[in-house]
Amino acid sequence: MSTKTTKPQDPGTNRRWLLVDAADKPLGRLAVAIANTLRGKNRPDFDPSVDIGDFVIVINAEKVVLTGKKDDTKIYQRYSGWRGGLKEIPAATMRERHPDRMITEAVWGMMPKNHLCRGVLTRLKVYRGEEHPHAAQKPEAFKF
Repeated sequence: MSTKTTKPQDPGTNRRWLLVDAADKPLGRLAVAIANTLRGKNRPDFDPSVDIGDFVIVINAEKVVLTGKKDDTKIYQRYSGWRGGLKEIPAATMRERHPDRMITEAVWGMMPKNHLCRGVLTRLKVYRGEEHPHAAQKPEAFKF
């Protein structure tokens, strides 16, 4: 008996375009569902070493919900590499300035840190409002 391995160029591995509305959804649960879809874990032919996931478009990123007191207490950190280069931004400020980065960083945190991660994250498209430029791809509604 031989084992069939999946390749990204196989005929049955068509990538779908999925549209996710982030309004009133908890950030962590949304990030888990998006990460699993980007990796292809919802497919029957999933292989962790092969990139066969779908494209995901997220709209209404500014309306995503943080549970508890995380809007006041959660802090996003960046470090430039220089002395004194630590930047700390509260979640409320991050939501005003860059709500798309909140979702992108949460999804990146859910991904395995291997050579496929960067290529997988290029298929994630996050937008602040309801408009997106991917109407030509005919995205399907994604419910989790």
